[in-house]
Amino acid sequence: MKITGIMVYYYLVCKRKLWYFSKDITMEHNSELVEIGKILDEYSYDRRKKSILVKDIINVDFVEDWKIIHEIKKSKSIEEASIWQVKYYIYMLKKLGVEIEKGILDYPSIKEREVILFEEEDTREMENILEEIKNIIKSEKIPKDKLRKSICNKCAYYELCYI
Repeated sequence: MKITGIMVYYYLVCKRKLWYFSKDITMEHNSELVEIGKILDEYSYDRRKKSILVKDIINVDFVEDWKIIHEIKKSKSIEEASIWQVKYYIYMLKKLGVEIEKGILDYPSIKEREVILFEEEDTREMENILEEIKNIIKSEKIPKDKLRKSICNKCAYYELCYI
């Protein structure tokens, strides 16, 4: 079963969003916020080779010397999900024999960066996350819990959940 970095991100943001995405129900094409994120990604760090795709599951924004991976985000609003997305990339690359020293979350619009290290104890947590993602993807039923958080109002999937 193919699990991508965006699936790890969605899992930590909203399990319903992950389920929709896994069933090829995508709403991002209608979202201005997603479009802004794509533009920010495209024009930030423009001298770097970006969007490095590995095994059709890891899509790293850019890499330094195959030791440091970078993920570009427009804001820190869902930082925990971004951190685990980067940790997923490090985890998977290590499984493929690529020794990554660290990840960096880049926030060009606020001119900040955060260093992400993959600690020994992260392995067990990552494996639990991946198992839960598999269960959600295999399920025929949409997860029942709706977040009803402020992030829901800005979500591309808002209409599917609340209207």
